[in-house]
Amino acid sequence: MQRRTFLQKILYGTGVVLSSSLPFALSRFISPDVKAEPATHLRPPGALKDDSAFINACIGCGLCGEVCPPKCIQFYKREGGNKVNTPFINPEVKACTLCNKCMEVCPTASLQETPRLEIDMGISQIDRLACYPWVDRGICGACVSICPLGEKAISFKMWNQYRPIVHDACVGCGLCVEVCPHPSLPIRIVDRSKGTVMSHSL
Repeated sequence: MQRRTFLQKILYGTGVVLSSSLPFALSRFISPDVKAEPATHLRPPGALKDDSAFINACIGCGLCGEVCPPKCIQFYKREGGNKVNTPFINPEVKACTLCNKCMEVCPTASLQETPRLEIDMGISQIDRLACYPWVDRGICGACVSICPLGEKAISFKMWNQYRPIVHDACVGCGLCVEVCPHPSLPIRIVDRSKGTVMSHSL
């Protein structure tokens, strides 16, 4: 009798776990996959570089968003396809401050604790045809002032203290994007392979 009761409890517990995870699994299966703009859908710091591996590892628990001090972490919704409930950051709305809390709280391997200087969310890229200092339409420097990594990541061009130059130490947190006052957003976060200066060649 005790054995039967024990087995019944195991089966019941298994059923509860499976049924509770079913909505999450189904939401990924039935959601349409709308192509997202990479510059406004950055993975949080410490995310697995292979996005398929990240999606498979993430369980959609939402803890990263709960502990995020600036509340910059958003989540894919119905339009996310198999990415639904996985986290992303839109630096045009709210950028990452590199506090590391999301990595510390993540219960899976999707976000891995990474030293600040080794984080790779991308790299800042500047459109020099839209940035006011670069076209002599005004002075700024907000992007350089806000950078949490200082002049290692972004500084001013020598002999012109208002023209920003991005360096390889940039980790792509997006604070420069958030603070940029220009309405055309001449600075954005891109994959490192695209470089730090936007090309306008045909």
